[in-house]
Amino acid sequence: MTSCPDNTCSDDRRWPHRWGFADTQFIVNPDRSVTLTGNRYELCDRTLPNFLPYLEDGFGVSIDWDHPQPDNLQVRLPPPRRDPAFCSALAEQFPPEIYSFEDCDRLRHSHGQSMIEEVWKVLYQTLDRFVDLVFYCHTEEQACTLIRLASEHDVCLVPYGGGTSVSGALVMPTAEQRMIVAVDTRAMNKVEWVDTNNQRACVQAGITGSALEAALNPHGYTCGHEPDSRELSTLGGWIATNASGMKKNRYGNIEDIVESITLITPTGTISQTHPYPRTATGMPLQKLLFGSEGNLGLIIKAIIRIRPLPNVKSYNALLFPTIDHGISYLHHITQANCIPASIRLVDNPQFRFSQVLKPQPTGLTAWISKLQKQYLFKLRRLDPQQITAATLVLEGTAEEVAYQKRTLFKLAKQHQGIVGGSSNGRSGYMLTYAIAYIGQFLMKYHILGETFETTAAWSDITPIVKAVKAELTQQFNKIARQHNLPGCPYLSYRVTQIYPTGVCIYFTLGLYLKGIPHPAKTFNQLYAALRQTILTHGGSLSHHHGIGKMRQPFLPQTLSPQSLTLLKQIKAAADPDNIFGIRNTLYDENNPVDGARH
Repeated sequence: MTSCPDNTCSDDRRWPHRWGFADTQFIVNPDRSVTLTGNRYELCDRTLPNFLPYLEDGFGVSIDWDHPQPDNLQVRLPPPRRDPAFCSALAEQFPPEIYSFEDCDRLRHSHGQSMIEEVWKVLYQTLDRFVDLVFYCHTEEQACTLIRLASEHDVCLVPYGGGTSVSGALVMPTAEQRMIVAVDTRAMNKVEWVDTNNQRACVQAGITGSALEAALNPHGYTCGHEPDSRELSTLGGWIATNASGMKKNRYGNIEDIVESITLITPTGTISQTHPYPRTATGMPLQKLLFGSEGNLGLIIKAIIRIRPLPNVKSYNALLFPTIDHGISYLHHITQANCIPASIRLVDNPQFRFSQVLKPQPTGLTAWISKLQKQYLFKLRRLDPQQITAATLVLEGTAEEVAYQKRTLFKLAKQHQGIVGGSSNGRSGYMLTYAIAYIGQFLMKYHILGETFETTAAWSDITPIVKAVKAELTQQFNKIARQHNLPGCPYLSYRVTQIYPTGVCIYFTLGLYLKGIPHPAKTFNQLYAALRQTILTHGGSLSHHHGIGKMRQPFLPQTLSPQSLTLLKQIKAAADPDNIFGIRNTLYDENNPVDGARH
Protein backbone atom coordinates (compact mmCIF):
# COMPACT_ATOMS: atom_id res chain seq x y z
CA MET A 1 0.00 0.00 0.00
CA THR A 2 1.26 3.48 -0.77
CA SER A 3 0.21 6.70 0.88
CA CYS A 4 0.89 9.82 -1.18
CA PRO A 5 -1.11 12.66 0.36
CA ASP A 6 -0.90 15.84 -1.67
CA ASN A 7 0.61 17.85 1.14
CA THR A 8 3.49 15.51 1.97
CA CYS A 9 4.55 13.52 -1.08
CA SER A 10 6.12 15.56 -3.86
CA ASP A 11 8.53 15.00 -6.72
CA ASP A 12 10.75 18.06 -7.25
CA ARG A 13 7.95 20.02 -5.58
CA ARG A 14 5.39 18.59 -7.98
CA TRP A 15 2.05 17.08 -7.05
CA PRO A 16 2.44 13.30 -7.12
CA HIS A 17 -0.61 12.75 -9.32
CA ARG A 18 -2.23 16.05 -10.13
CA TRP A 19 -0.89 18.56 -12.60
CA GLY A 20 1.84 20.92 -11.62
CA PHE A 21 3.65 22.07 -8.51
CA ALA A 22 2.79 21.16 -4.94
CA ASP A 23 2.74 24.76 -3.75
CA THR A 24 0.02 25.66 -6.24
CA GLN A 25 -3.68 24.87 -5.95
CA PHE A 26 -7.03 26.65 -5.99
CA ILE A 27 -8.68 26.87 -2.58
CA VAL A 28 -12.12 28.06 -1.49
CA ASN A 29 -11.97 30.73 1.20
CA PRO A 30 -14.55 31.04 4.01
CA ASP A 31 -16.18 34.02 2.23
CA ARG A 32 -16.62 31.91 -0.95
CA SER A 33 -13.88 33.70 -2.81
CA VAL A 34 -11.15 31.60 -4.41
CA THR A 35 -7.37 31.92 -4.27
CA LEU A 36 -4.56 30.23 -6.19
CA THR A 37 -1.82 29.50 -3.66
CA GLY A 38 1.91 29.90 -4.24
CA ASN A 39 3.72 32.62 -6.17
CA ARG A 40 4.60 31.04 -9.51
CA TYR A 41 1.94 32.71 -11.62
CA GLU A 42 0.42 36.17 -11.95
CA LEU A 43 -2.88 34.69 -10.84
CA CYS A 44 -1.45 33.52 -7.52
CA ASP A 45 -2.53 35.14 -4.27
CA ARG A 46 -5.43 37.04 -5.85
CA THR A 47 -8.82 37.05 -4.19
CA LEU A 48 -11.39 36.03 -6.79
CA PRO A 49 -14.92 36.67 -5.49
CA ASN A 50 -16.69 35.91 -8.78
CA PHE A 51 -14.99 32.61 -9.56
CA LEU A 52 -17.57 30.29 -7.97
CA PRO A 53 -20.65 32.27 -9.12
CA TYR A 54 -19.35 32.11 -12.69
CA LEU A 55 -19.01 28.33 -12.46
CA GLU A 56 -22.49 27.84 -11.01
CA ASP A 57 -23.94 30.07 -13.69
CA GLY A 58 -22.01 28.25 -16.42
CA PHE A 59 -23.14 24.80 -15.31
CA GLY A 60 -26.61 25.92 -14.25
CA VAL A 61 -26.37 24.25 -10.84
CA SER A 62 -25.79 25.09 -7.20
CA ILE A 63 -22.60 23.35 -6.07
CA ASP A 64 -21.72 22.29 -2.53
CA TRP A 65 -18.36 23.98 -2.12
CA ASP A 66 -18.09 22.87 1.51
CA HIS A 67 -17.72 19.18 0.77
CA PRO A 68 -15.13 18.34 -1.90
CA GLN A 69 -14.57 14.70 -2.80
CA PRO A 70 -11.87 13.22 -0.58
CA ASP A 71 -8.86 12.05 -2.56
CA ASN A 72 -7.97 8.39 -2.50
CA LEU A 73 -4.78 8.77 -0.47
CA GLN A 74 -4.38 5.07 0.34
CA VAL A 75 -3.80 3.44 -3.04
CA ARG A 76 -3.25 -0.30 -2.88
CA LEU A 77 -0.99 -1.51 -5.66
CA PRO A 78 -0.61 -5.15 -6.57
CA PRO A 79 2.87 -6.53 -6.00
CA PRO A 80 5.19 -5.77 -8.91
CA ARG A 81 5.73 -8.45 -11.50
CA ARG A 82 9.37 -9.44 -11.36
CA ASP A 83 11.27 -11.25 -14.04
CA PRO A 84 13.91 -12.94 -11.87
CA ALA A 85 16.58 -13.18 -14.55
CA PHE A 86 16.10 -9.56 -15.63
CA CYS A 87 16.14 -8.31 -12.03
CA SER A 88 19.33 -10.23 -11.37
CA ALA A 89 20.98 -8.79 -14.48
CA LEU A 90 19.78 -5.30 -13.52
CA ALA A 91 21.40 -5.62 -10.08
CA GLU A 92 24.68 -6.72 -11.68
CA GLN A 93 24.78 -3.80 -14.13
CA PHE A 94 23.41 -0.84 -12.16
CA PRO A 95 23.58 0.65 -8.66
CA PRO A 96 20.35 0.17 -6.69
CA GLU A 97 19.67 3.90 -6.32
CA ILE A 98 18.77 4.38 -10.00
CA TYR A 99 15.82 1.99 -10.04
CA SER A 100 12.88 1.50 -7.71
CA PHE A 101 10.17 -1.04 -6.91
CA GLU A 102 8.57 1.37 -4.40
CA ASP A 103 4.79 1.76 -4.75
CA CYS A 104 4.91 5.56 -4.67
CA ASP A 105 7.36 5.64 -7.60
CA ARG A 106 5.43 2.99 -9.49
CA LEU A 107 2.10 4.77 -9.11
CA ARG A 108 3.49 8.14 -10.15
CA HIS A 109 4.91 6.64 -13.36
CA SER A 110 1.79 4.66 -14.24
CA HIS A 111 -0.27 7.54 -15.58
CA GLY A 112 -0.23 10.84 -17.41
CA GLN A 113 -2.52 13.82 -16.96
CA SER A 114 -5.64 13.02 -18.99
CA MET A 115 -8.30 14.08 -16.53
CA ILE A 116 -10.75 11.23 -16.94
CA GLU A 117 -8.73 8.22 -18.03
CA GLU A 118 -5.97 8.69 -15.50
CA VAL A 119 -6.19 11.43 -12.86
CA TRP A 120 -9.80 10.61 -11.98
CA LYS A 121 -8.96 6.95 -11.60
CA VAL A 122 -5.89 7.62 -9.44
CA LEU A 123 -7.72 9.99 -7.10
CA TYR A 124 -11.16 8.38 -6.89
CA GLN A 125 -10.97 4.82 -8.27
CA THR A 126 -7.88 2.85 -9.27
CA LEU A 127 -5.76 2.30 -12.35
CA ASP A 128 -6.12 -0.91 -14.29
CA ARG A 129 -2.38 -1.62 -14.68
CA PHE A 130 0.76 -0.28 -13.03
CA VAL A 131 4.41 -0.26 -13.98
CA ASP A 132 6.44 -2.79 -12.06
CA LEU A 133 9.71 -0.91 -11.80
CA VAL A 134 10.95 2.63 -12.42
CA PHE A 135 14.41 3.07 -13.94
CA TYR A 136 15.95 6.54 -13.65
CA CYS A 137 18.17 6.76 -16.70
CA HIS A 138 21.16 9.14 -16.50
CA THR A 139 23.27 8.39 -19.57
CA GLU A 140 23.07 7.04 -23.09
CA GLU A 141 25.23 4.09 -22.03
CA GLN A 142 22.74 3.18 -19.31
CA ALA A 143 19.92 3.40 -21.84
CA CYS A 144 21.68 1.05 -24.27
CA THR A 145 22.42 -1.46 -21.51
CA LEU A 146 18.85 -1.38 -20.19
CA ILE A 147 17.35 -1.89 -23.65
CA ARG A 148 19.74 -4.80 -24.29
CA LEU A 149 18.74 -6.46 -21.02
CA ALA A 150 15.05 -5.92 -21.71
CA SER A 151 15.44 -7.52 -25.14
CA GLU A 152 17.32 -10.48 -23.72
CA HIS A 153 14.73 -11.13 -21.00
CA ASP A 154 11.56 -10.02 -22.84
CA VAL A 155 10.68 -7.10 -20.57
CA CYS A 156 8.43 -4.22 -21.65
CA LEU A 157 9.90 -0.69 -21.55
CA VAL A 158 7.87 2.53 -21.40
CA PRO A 159 9.59 5.92 -21.95
CA TYR A 160 8.60 8.54 -19.37
CA GLY A 161 9.49 12.22 -19.59
CA GLY A 162 7.47 14.95 -17.90
CA GLY A 163 4.37 12.77 -17.48
CA THR A 164 2.16 15.53 -18.94
CA SER A 165 0.40 13.52 -21.65
CA VAL A 166 -3.31 14.31 -21.93
CA SER A 167 -4.05 11.71 -24.62
CA GLY A 168 -3.82 8.57 -22.50
CA ALA A 169 -0.37 7.80 -23.91
CA LEU A 170 0.86 6.69 -20.47
CA VAL A 171 -2.08 4.41 -19.73
CA MET A 172 -0.44 1.04 -19.18
CA PRO A 173 -1.74 -1.70 -21.49
CA THR A 174 -3.90 -4.10 -19.51
CA ALA A 175 -3.14 -6.96 -21.89
CA GLU A 176 0.57 -6.75 -21.11
CA GLN A 177 1.65 -9.85 -19.16
CA ARG A 178 5.35 -9.06 -19.08
CA MET A 179 7.15 -7.01 -16.49
CA ILE A 180 6.75 -3.27 -17.32
CA VAL A 181 9.63 -0.88 -16.65
CA ALA A 182 9.08 2.88 -16.86
CA VAL A 183 12.26 4.57 -18.13
CA ASP A 184 12.36 8.02 -16.54
CA THR A 185 14.57 10.28 -18.70
CA ARG A 186 14.49 13.43 -16.59
CA ALA A 187 18.05 12.96 -15.33
CA MET A 188 19.22 13.25 -18.95
CA ASN A 189 18.70 17.00 -18.83
CA LYS A 190 21.90 18.59 -20.10
CA VAL A 191 22.67 20.90 -22.99
CA GLU A 192 25.75 19.09 -24.33
CA TRP A 193 26.95 21.94 -26.54
CA VAL A 194 25.84 25.23 -28.04
CA ASP A 195 27.07 26.29 -31.49
CA THR A 196 26.26 29.99 -31.74
CA ASN A 197 27.90 30.34 -35.16
CA ASN A 198 25.50 27.85 -36.76
CA GLN A 199 22.70 28.46 -34.25
CA ARG A 200 22.42 24.87 -33.05
CA ALA A 201 22.46 23.09 -29.73
CA CYS A 202 22.72 19.42 -28.77
CA VAL A 203 20.24 18.76 -25.99
CA GLN A 204 19.43 15.65 -23.96
CA ALA A 205 15.85 14.45 -24.20
CA GLY A 206 14.88 14.71 -20.53
CA ILE A 207 15.30 18.47 -20.22
CA THR A 208 12.16 20.49 -19.50
CA GLY A 209 11.23 23.60 -21.45
CA SER A 210 12.01 25.90 -18.53
CA ALA A 211 15.42 24.28 -17.93
CA LEU A 212 16.23 24.46 -21.64
CA GLU A 213 15.55 28.19 -21.72
CA ALA A 214 17.56 28.69 -18.53
CA ALA A 215 20.53 26.98 -20.21
CA LEU A 216 20.25 28.78 -23.56
CA ASN A 217 19.40 32.30 -22.43
CA PRO A 218 22.84 33.10 -20.93
CA HIS A 219 24.28 32.42 -24.40
CA GLY A 220 21.83 34.95 -25.82
CA TYR A 221 19.60 32.32 -27.44
CA THR A 222 16.22 30.69 -27.12
CA CYS A 223 14.58 27.52 -28.39
CA GLY A 224 11.27 29.34 -28.71
CA HIS A 225 9.13 26.25 -28.18
CA GLU A 226 6.58 27.26 -25.57
CA PRO A 227 3.72 24.80 -24.98
CA ASP A 228 1.36 25.31 -22.04
CA SER A 229 3.28 22.52 -20.28
CA ARG A 230 6.78 23.92 -20.82
CA GLU A 231 7.55 23.97 -17.07
CA LEU A 232 7.00 20.21 -16.88
CA SER A 233 7.21 18.61 -20.33
CA THR A 234 10.47 17.49 -21.94
CA LEU A 235 12.20 17.74 -25.30
CA GLY A 236 11.79 13.99 -25.82
CA GLY A 237 8.08 14.27 -25.11
CA TRP A 238 7.71 17.14 -27.57
CA ILE A 239 9.27 15.04 -30.30
CA ALA A 240 7.33 11.91 -29.38
CA THR A 241 3.99 13.75 -29.60
CA ASN A 242 4.87 16.07 -32.52
CA ALA A 243 4.13 19.04 -30.32
CA SER A 244 3.31 22.66 -31.02
CA GLY A 245 4.01 25.73 -28.92
CA MET A 246 2.23 29.02 -28.36
CA LYS A 247 4.90 30.96 -30.31
CA LYS A 248 5.08 28.62 -33.28
CA ASN A 249 4.42 31.53 -35.68
CA ARG A 250 7.93 32.82 -35.03
CA TYR A 251 9.87 29.70 -34.05
CA GLY A 252 7.97 26.88 -35.74
CA ASN A 253 6.43 23.67 -34.45
CA ILE A 254 8.73 21.07 -32.96
CA GLU A 255 9.38 19.47 -36.36
CA ASP A 256 10.69 22.85 -37.58
CA ILE A 257 12.98 23.26 -34.56
CA VAL A 258 14.63 19.81 -34.43
CA GLU A 259 17.26 18.98 -37.03
CA SER A 260 18.46 15.59 -35.80
CA ILE A 261 17.20 12.96 -33.34
CA THR A 262 18.98 10.06 -31.65
CA LEU A 263 16.64 7.15 -30.89
CA ILE A 264 17.80 3.89 -29.29
CA THR A 265 15.75 0.88 -30.42
CA PRO A 266 16.14 -2.85 -29.62
CA THR A 267 17.68 -3.34 -33.06
CA GLY A 268 20.10 -0.43 -32.86
CA THR A 269 20.44 3.35 -32.98
CA ILE A 270 18.48 5.50 -35.42
CA SER A 271 20.20 8.82 -36.08
CA GLN A 272 21.66 11.05 -38.75
CA THR A 273 25.43 11.13 -39.07
CA HIS A 274 25.33 14.92 -39.13
CA PRO A 275 22.73 17.67 -38.73
CA TYR A 276 21.89 19.63 -41.85
CA PRO A 277 19.74 22.67 -42.58
CA ARG A 278 17.94 20.49 -45.15
CA THR A 279 18.72 17.46 -47.30
CA ALA A 280 17.26 15.61 -50.27
CA THR A 281 18.73 12.17 -49.63
CA GLY A 282 15.71 9.97 -50.07
CA MET A 283 12.81 9.59 -47.69
CA PRO A 284 13.48 11.60 -44.49
CA LEU A 285 13.58 8.82 -41.91
CA GLN A 286 13.99 11.30 -39.04
CA LYS A 287 10.53 12.69 -39.76
CA LEU A 288 9.00 9.33 -38.81
CA LEU A 289 10.24 9.79 -35.25
CA PHE A 290 7.98 12.78 -34.67
CA GLY A 291 4.76 11.47 -33.16
CA SER A 292 6.24 8.01 -32.46
CA GLU A 293 4.74 8.17 -28.90
CA GLY A 294 7.15 5.70 -27.28
CA ASN A 295 6.40 2.85 -29.70
CA LEU A 296 9.80 2.61 -31.43
CA GLY A 297 12.41 3.20 -28.76
CA LEU A 298 13.91 5.73 -26.37
CA ILE A 299 14.71 9.25 -27.59
CA ILE A 300 18.07 10.15 -26.06
CA LYS A 301 18.92 13.55 -27.48
CA ALA A 302 18.35 15.92 -30.35
CA ILE A 303 20.14 18.69 -32.18
CA ILE A 304 17.85 21.70 -32.25
CA ARG A 305 17.85 25.05 -34.00
CA ILE A 306 18.19 28.00 -31.67
CA ARG A 307 17.37 31.65 -32.27
CA PRO A 308 18.78 34.86 -30.81
CA LEU A 309 16.79 36.22 -27.90
CA PRO A 310 14.47 38.95 -29.16
CA ASN A 311 15.48 42.52 -28.36
CA VAL A 312 11.87 43.40 -27.67
CA LYS A 313 8.91 41.41 -26.38
CA SER A 314 5.56 43.16 -26.40
CA TYR A 315 2.14 41.96 -25.23
CA ASN A 316 -1.22 43.30 -26.27
CA ALA A 317 -4.88 42.38 -26.59
CA LEU A 318 -7.66 43.00 -29.08
CA LEU A 319 -11.41 42.94 -28.44
CA PHE A 320 -13.92 42.00 -31.16
CA PRO A 321 -17.72 42.30 -31.19
CA THR A 322 -18.15 38.59 -32.02
CA ILE A 323 -16.11 35.47 -32.60
CA ASP A 324 -16.78 35.78 -36.34
CA HIS A 325 -15.10 39.20 -36.39
CA GLY A 326 -12.10 37.70 -34.63
CA ILE A 327 -11.80 34.73 -36.99
CA SER A 328 -12.09 37.04 -40.00
CA TYR A 329 -9.26 39.12 -38.55
CA LEU A 330 -7.03 36.07 -38.05
CA HIS A 331 -7.64 35.03 -41.65
CA HIS A 332 -6.77 38.52 -42.84
CA ILE A 333 -3.41 38.72 -41.06
CA THR A 334 -2.29 35.40 -42.56
CA GLN A 335 -2.97 36.81 -46.01
CA ALA A 336 -1.21 40.07 -45.11
CA ASN A 337 1.86 38.08 -43.94
CA CYS A 338 1.96 39.92 -40.65
CA ILE A 339 1.62 37.26 -37.96
CA PRO A 340 2.92 37.92 -34.42
CA ALA A 341 4.91 35.33 -32.48
CA SER A 342 1.68 34.28 -30.79
CA ILE A 343 -1.95 35.17 -31.26
CA ARG A 344 -4.83 33.34 -29.57
CA LEU A 345 -8.49 34.13 -29.98
CA VAL A 346 -10.90 33.08 -27.21
CA ASP A 347 -14.67 32.80 -27.50
CA ASN A 348 -17.11 34.66 -25.27
CA PRO A 349 -17.29 32.12 -22.40
CA GLN A 350 -13.51 32.10 -22.09
CA PHE A 351 -13.38 35.89 -22.35
CA ARG A 352 -15.90 36.25 -19.52
CA PHE A 353 -14.01 33.69 -17.45
CA SER A 354 -10.77 35.65 -17.95
CA GLN A 355 -12.53 38.69 -16.47
CA VAL A 356 -13.56 36.62 -13.45
CA LEU A 357 -9.89 35.78 -12.87
CA LYS A 358 -8.83 39.40 -12.67
CA PRO A 359 -8.27 40.94 -9.22
CA GLN A 360 -11.13 43.00 -7.84
CA PRO A 361 -10.36 46.63 -8.81
CA THR A 362 -10.15 49.25 -6.09
CA GLY A 363 -9.56 53.00 -5.98
CA LEU A 364 -8.33 54.53 -9.21
CA THR A 365 -8.21 51.11 -10.88
CA ALA A 366 -11.93 50.60 -10.17
CA TRP A 367 -12.74 54.02 -11.63
CA ILE A 368 -10.76 53.30 -14.80
CA SER A 369 -12.42 49.89 -15.11
CA LYS A 370 -15.85 51.51 -14.88
CA LEU A 371 -14.97 53.97 -17.65
CA GLN A 372 -13.69 51.15 -19.85
CA LYS A 373 -16.93 49.22 -19.45
CA GLN A 374 -18.99 52.30 -20.25
CA TYR A 375 -16.92 52.82 -23.40
CA LEU A 376 -17.25 49.21 -24.54
CA PHE A 377 -20.85 48.49 -23.67
CA LYS A 378 -22.56 51.88 -23.90
CA LEU A 379 -20.57 53.94 -26.39
CA ARG A 380 -19.39 51.09 -28.65
CA ARG A 381 -22.55 49.06 -27.89
CA LEU A 382 -20.72 45.73 -27.62
CA ASP A 383 -22.76 42.82 -26.28
CA PRO A 384 -21.19 41.34 -23.10
CA GLN A 385 -22.54 37.92 -24.16
CA GLN A 386 -20.85 38.10 -27.59
CA ILE A 387 -17.57 39.97 -27.11
CA THR A 388 -14.36 37.99 -27.74
CA ALA A 389 -10.66 38.72 -27.29
CA ALA A 390 -7.29 37.91 -28.80
CA THR A 391 -3.99 38.01 -26.92
CA LEU A 392 -0.84 38.89 -28.86
CA VAL A 393 2.87 38.42 -28.26
CA LEU A 394 5.23 40.31 -30.57
CA GLU A 395 8.96 39.54 -30.57
CA GLY A 396 11.95 40.77 -32.53
CA THR A 397 13.88 43.98 -33.01
CA ALA A 398 12.34 47.27 -32.00
CA GLU A 399 11.71 48.04 -35.67
CA GLU A 400 10.05 44.65 -36.31
CA VAL A 401 7.76 44.95 -33.30
CA ALA A 402 6.83 48.55 -34.09
CA TYR A 403 5.95 47.62 -37.69
CA GLN A 404 3.91 44.59 -36.62
CA LYS A 405 2.04 46.60 -34.00
CA ARG A 406 1.08 49.32 -36.50
CA THR A 407 -0.02 46.81 -39.10
CA LEU A 408 -1.91 44.52 -36.73
CA PHE A 409 -3.80 47.40 -35.10
CA LYS A 410 -4.67 48.89 -38.50
CA LEU A 411 -6.05 45.55 -39.72
CA ALA A 412 -7.92 45.04 -36.44
CA LYS A 413 -9.75 48.32 -36.96
CA GLN A 414 -11.05 46.98 -40.28
CA HIS A 415 -12.69 44.13 -38.35
CA GLN A 416 -14.11 46.40 -35.63
CA GLY A 417 -11.33 45.41 -33.26
CA ILE A 418 -10.45 47.52 -30.23
CA VAL A 419 -6.96 47.60 -28.73
CA GLY A 420 -7.08 46.21 -25.19
CA GLY A 421 -3.63 47.16 -23.94
CA SER A 422 -0.41 45.46 -22.91
CA SER A 423 -1.44 44.53 -19.37
CA ASN A 424 -4.52 42.67 -20.63
CA GLY A 425 -2.40 40.95 -23.27
CA ARG A 426 0.23 39.81 -20.78
CA SER A 427 -2.27 38.56 -18.21
CA GLY A 428 -4.24 36.74 -20.91
CA TYR A 429 -1.12 35.05 -22.24
CA MET A 430 0.24 34.07 -18.83
CA LEU A 431 -3.14 32.72 -17.71
CA THR A 432 -2.60 29.61 -19.82
CA TYR A 433 -0.04 28.27 -17.33
CA ALA A 434 -2.64 28.20 -14.54
CA ILE A 435 -5.55 26.74 -16.52
CA ALA A 436 -4.69 23.09 -15.81
CA TYR A 437 -4.93 23.77 -12.06
CA ILE A 438 -8.53 24.87 -12.58
CA GLY A 439 -9.47 21.47 -14.02
CA GLN A 440 -7.89 19.70 -11.07
CA PHE A 441 -9.81 21.94 -8.67
CA LEU A 442 -13.16 21.32 -10.36
CA MET A 443 -12.72 17.56 -10.24
CA LYS A 444 -13.01 17.72 -6.45
CA TYR A 445 -16.57 19.00 -6.89
CA HIS A 446 -17.79 16.37 -9.38
CA ILE A 447 -17.09 18.53 -12.42
CA LEU A 448 -15.30 16.45 -15.02
CA GLY A 449 -13.47 18.24 -17.77
CA GLU A 450 -11.19 17.60 -20.70
CA THR A 451 -9.63 19.56 -23.53
CA PHE A 452 -9.47 18.39 -27.11
CA GLU A 453 -8.06 20.09 -30.16
CA THR A 454 -8.35 19.76 -33.91
CA THR A 455 -6.96 21.32 -37.07
CA ALA A 456 -9.52 22.75 -39.46
CA ALA A 457 -9.55 24.65 -42.74
CA TRP A 458 -10.72 28.25 -42.51
CA SER A 459 -14.00 27.36 -44.18
CA ASP A 460 -14.62 24.50 -41.71
CA ILE A 461 -14.21 26.42 -38.43
CA THR A 462 -17.80 27.59 -38.01
CA PRO A 463 -19.42 24.33 -39.26
CA ILE A 464 -17.27 22.26 -36.86
CA VAL A 465 -18.06 24.46 -33.86
CA LYS A 466 -21.79 24.46 -34.63
CA ALA A 467 -21.81 20.69 -35.11
CA VAL A 468 -19.94 20.09 -31.85
CA LYS A 469 -22.35 22.31 -29.92
CA ALA A 470 -25.38 20.58 -31.45
CA GLU A 471 -24.00 17.10 -30.73
CA LEU A 472 -23.14 18.09 -27.17
CA THR A 473 -26.67 19.33 -26.55
CA GLN A 474 -28.16 16.13 -27.93
CA GLN A 475 -25.85 13.82 -25.98
CA PHE A 476 -26.20 15.74 -22.72
CA ASN A 477 -30.00 15.76 -22.97
CA LYS A 478 -29.90 11.96 -23.16
CA ILE A 479 -27.73 11.78 -20.06
CA ALA A 480 -29.88 14.30 -18.20
CA ARG A 481 -33.08 12.36 -18.94
CA GLN A 482 -31.53 9.04 -17.97
CA HIS A 483 -30.05 10.23 -14.66
CA ASN A 484 -32.31 13.17 -13.81
CA LEU A 485 -29.22 15.36 -14.09
CA PRO A 486 -29.56 19.10 -13.44
CA GLY A 487 -27.76 21.90 -15.19
CA CYS A 488 -26.07 22.10 -18.56
CA PRO A 489 -22.69 21.31 -20.10
CA TYR A 490 -19.92 23.87 -20.43
CA LEU A 491 -18.20 24.19 -23.80
CA SER A 492 -15.82 26.88 -24.92
CA TYR A 493 -13.09 27.12 -27.50
CA ARG A 494 -10.18 29.19 -28.62
CA VAL A 495 -8.12 29.41 -31.79
CA THR A 496 -4.53 28.87 -30.66
CA GLN A 497 -2.45 28.47 -33.83
CA ILE A 498 -3.02 29.80 -37.33
CA TYR A 499 -1.74 28.70 -40.72
CA PRO A 500 -2.32 29.95 -44.29
CA THR A 501 -4.85 27.14 -44.85
CA GLY A 502 -6.50 26.87 -41.44
CA VAL A 503 -6.27 26.89 -37.66
CA CYS A 504 -6.08 24.83 -34.50
CA ILE A 505 -9.37 24.90 -32.58
CA TYR A 506 -8.89 24.06 -28.91
CA PHE A 507 -12.09 23.01 -27.10
CA THR A 508 -12.70 22.86 -23.35
CA LEU A 509 -15.54 20.61 -22.16
CA GLY A 510 -16.95 20.37 -18.64
CA LEU A 511 -19.82 18.34 -17.16
CA TYR A 512 -21.29 18.37 -13.67
CA LEU A 513 -21.91 14.68 -13.03
CA LYS A 514 -22.53 14.36 -9.31
CA GLY A 515 -24.76 11.40 -8.52
CA ILE A 516 -24.16 9.48 -11.76
CA PRO A 517 -23.06 5.88 -11.04
CA HIS A 518 -20.16 5.83 -13.53
CA PRO A 519 -19.28 9.46 -14.28
CA ALA A 520 -15.97 8.77 -16.06
CA LYS A 521 -17.58 6.23 -18.39
CA THR A 522 -20.44 8.63 -19.14
CA PHE A 523 -18.02 11.46 -19.86
CA ASN A 524 -15.91 9.29 -22.17
CA GLN A 525 -18.95 8.25 -24.20
CA LEU A 526 -19.91 11.87 -24.73
CA TYR A 527 -16.31 12.82 -25.53
CA ALA A 528 -16.14 10.08 -28.18
CA ALA A 529 -19.32 11.39 -29.80
CA LEU A 530 -17.83 14.88 -30.05
CA ARG A 531 -14.58 13.56 -31.45
CA GLN A 532 -16.48 11.68 -34.14
CA THR A 533 -18.46 14.82 -34.95
CA ILE A 534 -15.23 16.73 -35.52
CA LEU A 535 -13.92 14.09 -37.90
CA THR A 536 -17.22 13.91 -39.77
CA HIS A 537 -17.13 17.66 -40.38
CA GLY A 538 -13.57 17.81 -41.67
CA GLY A 539 -11.45 18.34 -38.56
CA SER A 540 -8.23 16.46 -37.83
CA LEU A 541 -7.83 13.88 -35.09
CA SER A 542 -5.17 15.97 -33.35
CA HIS A 543 -3.12 19.10 -33.79
CA HIS A 544 -0.52 18.77 -31.03
CA HIS A 545 -1.63 16.37 -28.28
CA GLY A 546 -1.00 13.20 -30.28
CA ILE A 547 -3.10 10.04 -30.38
CA GLY A 548 -2.19 8.02 -27.30
CA LYS A 549 -5.05 5.68 -26.46
CA MET A 550 -7.94 8.12 -26.10
CA ARG A 551 -8.00 8.81 -29.85
CA GLN A 552 -6.78 5.40 -30.95
CA PRO A 553 -10.17 4.05 -32.13
CA PHE A 554 -10.52 6.92 -34.62
CA LEU A 555 -7.12 6.56 -36.28
CA PRO A 556 -8.24 4.22 -39.12
CA GLN A 557 -10.54 7.01 -40.33
CA THR A 558 -7.55 9.25 -40.97
CA LEU A 559 -5.18 6.99 -42.96
CA SER A 560 -5.56 4.53 -45.79
CA PRO A 561 -5.23 0.80 -44.95
CA GLN A 562 -1.91 0.61 -46.76
CA SER A 563 -0.59 3.56 -44.75
CA LEU A 564 -1.43 1.75 -41.52
CA THR A 565 0.26 -1.41 -42.79
CA LEU A 566 3.43 0.49 -43.65
CA LEU A 567 3.61 2.08 -40.21
CA LYS A 568 3.19 -1.31 -38.55
CA GLN A 569 6.00 -2.71 -40.68
CA ILE A 570 8.29 0.12 -39.56
CA LYS A 571 7.55 -0.81 -35.96
CA ALA A 572 8.26 -4.47 -36.70
CA ALA A 573 11.63 -3.55 -38.22
CA ALA A 574 12.72 -1.32 -35.32
CA ASP A 575 11.25 -3.39 -32.47
CA PRO A 576 10.27 -6.87 -33.68
CA ASP A 577 9.65 -8.23 -30.17
CA ASN A 578 7.61 -5.20 -29.06
CA ILE A 579 9.98 -4.35 -26.22
CA PHE A 580 8.62 -0.80 -26.33
CA GLY A 581 5.11 -2.08 -25.77
CA ILE A 582 3.18 0.99 -24.63
CA ARG A 583 0.84 0.38 -27.62
CA ASN A 584 -0.04 3.95 -28.53
CA THR A 585 -1.37 5.23 -31.86
CA LEU A 586 -2.17 2.28 -34.14
CA TYR A 587 -0.39 -0.34 -32.00
CA ASP A 588 -3.43 -1.16 -29.90
CA GLU A 589 -4.15 -3.80 -27.28
CA ASN A 590 -5.45 -6.39 -29.70
CA ASN A 591 -2.94 -5.89 -32.50
CA PRO A 592 0.19 -4.22 -31.11
CA VAL A 593 2.29 -4.81 -34.23
CA ASP A 594 2.04 -7.09 -37.24
CA GLY A 595 4.66 -9.79 -37.16
CA ALA A 596 5.80 -9.09 -33.61
CA ARG A 597 5.13 -10.98 -30.42
CA HIS A 598 2.81 -9.95 -27.56
